[in-house]
Amino acid sequence: MFKKPEIVPVDLVLQWKDLHLPNYQRPYKWGVKNVYALLDDIELAIHQADKYVDFKYRIGTIILHKDEDNSTLNIVDGQQRIITLALICKALGTSVKPAMLNAKITSKTSEENIQRNFLSIKTFFVNKSMNEKKRYIEAMTEVLEFVIVSTTRLAEAFQLFDSQNTRGKALAPHDLLKAFHLREMRDHPNEMKHTVEKWERTDPKDIHLLFQDYLFPIKHWIEKDNGHRFTAADIDEFKGVSFDLQYYYAMRTVKGMPIFQIDQPFVSGKSFFEYVEHYLNLLSDVKAAVSKDDIDLFLDGAGVGFSYAKQLFYCAVLYYCDRFRNFDDQIIKRLYAWAFMVRLQMQKLGFDSVKNYAIGETVGDRETIPMFYMLQKCMKESDALKIVVPMLSQEEIRYSPTTDDKTLLLENIKTILGLSGGVAQ
Repeated sequence: MFKKPEIVPVDLVLQWKDLHLPNYQRPYKWGVKNVYALLDDIELAIHQADKYVDFKYRIGTIILHKDEDNSTLNIVDGQQRIITLALICKALGTSVKPAMLNAKITSKTSEENIQRNFLSIKTFFVNKSMNEKKRYIEAMTEVLEFVIVSTTRLAEAFQLFDSQNTRGKALAPHDLLKAFHLREMRDHPNEMKHTVEKWERTDPKDIHLLFQDYLFPIKHWIEKDNGHRFTAADIDEFKGVSFDLQYYYAMRTVKGMPIFQIDQPFVSGKSFFEYVEHYLNLLSDVKAAVSKDDIDLFLDGAGVGFSYAKQLFYCAVLYYCDRFRNFDDQIIKRLYAWAFMVRLQMQKLGFDSVKNYAIGETVGDRETIPMFYMLQKCMKESDALKIVVPMLSQEEIRYSPTTDDKTLLLENIKTILGLSGGVAQ
């Protein structure tokens, strides 16, 4: 038993014969996405080990409880990672013989997930060369490590688990991205220092909202996917492209820096911080331009529904400006009419309805326009004016606030579309 946390190579932990899954453990629930995220972490570790002598990569923390009456090491936390690494070893045919693979599986959920994940791991390696597979095998013994925390008191083990998974404040997704991209800059310590100093001067709430309310949903709506809330599980979408990759799209990305596009990759490392700064500035410019008197749009209605429609509008304008590097009043007003039409259409407007509206799904009884997808298809800025925005019929207007919001909003939209009914020309 360890009297303090210890660093132990992954291959040794996997071969401990006294590791045991106690009956209070939940089933093995990792999905294919979790498996590929772990494989990506290992691949990153392999690349870093090629660059730096004696490089080690901490793959996770394991919490163990040892029964006082025997030598069994009960896994309190770390089951998902241990089983997945054991499956990777089995798929690679390593000399490491994970003891966990001999454990009796009593949960149907665990059994199904293990079978599915093992198949996905075998698929991942099927086109890898023998040399590439060898590097993964070597990583298990030479690069990857666990942090092992153990105790003989079960209550203490659960307290450790609780502090790590519940009370301990998890890093926000943008903080995880910051850590990832700083690792990509480790060969340039002076740039790292200045980058961190500049990042720390930016309000973290602004960075959080940039990803959650704008960049992440826009990336999904372009693909006609209504998406979900941005979480730590989604950070792969913003890890960028390694400077060292020789894929054609990666080479084109490297040559294209520092020009950014929301629907295109960027180079990992320093460019990520420039990417964040660029879109914070662009979003600020968009909001400032919309608030000018000559635009004169009605954006301050009451209620949560108005705030959702307003966010949708800003997302549409941000993507339009991102694509065409311009701010045309006529197009902005057309985007306003499209975005706020959904407010008129729904008595109660929630974010799920907004997401469906953004990708062209049916909202209420009406087919809608996948505006982000259509803007991506526009080759010229003038093409955006050819997108027809249908006006709601009187029967389709279900918004009935107690204030004059509906009347003002309806008049704005009709004025913008240049009609009192029918469709925009």
